[in-house]
Parts: sequence; structure tokens; C-alpha cells
Amino acid sequence: GFRHNEQSLRVADKLENLNLTVEVRDGMLNHSGDGRASTLEGQLIKFADRIAYINHDIDDAIRGGILKPFELPRRCLSVLGETHGERIDTMIRDIVTTSMDQPFVRMSEEVRQASEELRAFLFEYVYHDEWRKKEEARCDYILSALYEHYLAHPEQLPAEYLEINFTEGAERAVCDFIACMTDRYAIDQFSEIFVPGAFGRR
Repeated sequence: GFRHNEQSLRVADKLENLNLTVEVRDGMLNHSGDGRASTLEGQLIKFADRIAYINHDIDDAIRGGILKPFELPRRCLSVLGETHGERIDTMIRDIVTTSMDQPFVRMSEEVRQASEELRAFLFEYVYHDEWRKKEEARCDYILSALYEHYLAHPEQLPAEYLEINFTEGAERAVCDFIACMTDRYAIDQFSEIFVPGAFGRR
């Protein structure tokens, strides 16, 4: 049930107490998913987020050996461009041209459709790939183990998480702590808690 946009707003409101405007909070909440931000700035951020992750995920998949460049859908590349830079440039310029002097932020239909097809391709061949599913299962195991450990030992949580979540209980405090972890920090915590050290170390 984790949704990163909702957790981001919780961090701003509850954990950091940033006192943000209604418009900024709305933009944070609606920068992903099916929601639509109420401001042009918020709508633009949603496009920026999607442009970034589509193109960077393609690069990551190619570097990781999950995709070969020639496997990318040709129709999408013919509209958006062959390279990482060309695709980003096309998407950004199209948004600027289509949205100029308009009361909305959007892509042209041709670029929007090509972008959505490329995103759908990533979901089918990268995000739902068998290798990724196996890696996600391993990640789920680490996060579940950390959750159970800290729920059993809440005294090991940083004090600020317990203070902020005093009225919401240990479960919420543990969730907030884990949600704020980077990948590397979560793996390091798991290793420190569950992986035995070499013999002879003190």
C-alpha cells in the first residue's frame, strides 16, 4: 500500500513540519498517479517526473542488460528520437510549444501517444520482467525483516520518529523510518542486524 507521493506529503507535513502552501502540497500529492495538480507548475512537475523516469529507466535497463537498444519500439523512436538526449529534448520542446499561452500544460497528441507507448513497453518488458520480479521479492524480504525487527525493538529507532509518531503508534513510526531509507542504507541495516560477522571479529 505504499505510495511515494502520499509519503512525500507526510514527510513535509508531519515529519519536517515545513508549513508549505496549499498549492505546493497539492503539486506534491498529484505529481504521479491519476491525480491532476490544480496549478500549472504542479502539472508541469508531473510531466517532468515522467520524462525523467521513462528515459533514465531505459538507460538503466540497457546498462543492466535487460534491454538492447534495437528492442525499443521503432514507432516511438521515430517520433521521440533515437537517443536519450533526443527523446528528452523532443518531449520538453513539445510541451513548451503545445502549452504556450494556454491555460494548461500538455503534450501534443502525437508525442503524448508515443510517450505512453514507450512507458507501456517499459512496464511490459522491464518493470514486469522476471528478473525484476525476483529482485523485488528479495527487496520485499529485506523490508519485511526490518519492519518486524524494529516493531519488536522500537527503542532502536531514532528518537525523532518515536516522538513524531507518539500518538500514532510504533507501526507508523517504523513505516516512516523505513520509508525514509535509501536502498543502500536499508541493505546496510539488514546486514548489520541479521548477517553474522566473520569469526574472530570483536
